Amino acid sequence: MKLEVLNIQGQKTGRQVDLPDDIFGIEPNDHVVYLAVKQHLANKRQGTHKAKERSEVSGSTRKLKRQKGTGTARFGDINNPLFRGGGRVFGPRPRDYGFKLNKKVRRLARKSALSSKAASGEIMILEGFHFDAPKTKAFVDIINALQLRGKKVALVTADFEKEVYLSSRNVQKCNVIRANDLDTYTILNTNALVIAEDAVDKIKETFANS
Repeated sequence: MKLEVLNIQGQKTGRQVDLPDDIFGIEPNDHVVYLAVKQHLANKRQGTHKAKERSEVSGSTRKLKRQKGTGTARFGDINNPLFRGGGRVFGPRPRDYGFKLNKKVRRLARKSALSSKAASGEIMILEGFHFDAPKTKAFVDIINALQLRGKKVALVTADFEKEVYLSSRNVQKCNVIRANDLDTYTILNTNALVIAEDAVDKIKETFANS
């Protein structure tokens, strides 16, 4: 698959980049994509929920009344879950929701996501650029030139570009990420995947080494 390389003014440079079919042209596997997204969201959960159970509620442990002869149900202490202010039965406890996926599954999920984006025409190749200093307006001008204003955009760079990252922090719906850190959820959670020209080789290296 070949895509035109655009400059930061949104114009064609006359060059093309060849995207390998084994990464950007496979038949997407929906199930592994589902598993990768599920893992990403599960790993983000804090799992710090907690409710006090009967043994943890502050209150007297004195038996409220004698066991028999009252004509009513037997009662224990005031921490009984049936009473207001009592403990909760089987309440939530802190836990880790994360789970692991095989390396090959995660790899196939990323390929499937990239192939899906390529098939729908939501991948753009951008000529390499650098900022000498953080400049939000310059970053916004690039997004506008690519006609992506108001859309969810992920800009993939070859390496960590501090000035580019700082320039994008105040821009809503825009995300700057290294090629090595690209994951399935980030790919799918965008309307446009803008890949820097030099980041294409990094993506190839990532899949070659994984």
